[in-house]
Amino acid sequence: MLEKQNHRLKLKFVQFQHNEAISTKSSNNICDIDDEVIGALKDFRFRKSQQNAALVLRIDRAKQKICFSELIEGIEIEELQDIIPEHEPRYIVYSYKMVHDDGRVSYPMCFIFYTPRDIQMELQVLYAGMKLVLQREAGLTRVYEVRELEELTEEWLKENLSR
Repeated sequence: MLEKQNHRLKLKFVQFQHNEAISTKSSNNICDIDDEVIGALKDFRFRKSQQNAALVLRIDRAKQKICFSELIEGIEIEELQDIIPEHEPRYIVYSYKMVHDDGRVSYPMCFIFYTPRDIQMELQVLYAGMKLVLQREAGLTRVYEVRELEELTEEWLKENLSR
């Protein structure tokens, strides 16, 4: 009898976890995703450009929302080192024109979570807590975490994308 009750509780807990993980507008999330971000992610995924591009997102702590920061067309990954503030975390959705050894061209998209080593713990927790929710909203499976902006190089990107 007790085993049956424990089993039911476990099933309810698993169902609860599943429902919470699916929701992107749940009141249990640390913060919400701004509607502008949802639209920007959709537009970015289905854009027709053949250039590299970056969609940069940030968290507005006052509003407790993930907000659109900027969309940059025709940008090399190394150029992000100069654009991203080195003392603040950012989410970056990056589309890369990749020329393969056999001449084929593909345009893989990846989700880069930049979190500096020496930021406030509160800010680190805030960004880390929303990473998976945003990743799911973006529908991306290539996910990389970067602690130093200097890591953002074409060599680093190619190495990660070829895995």
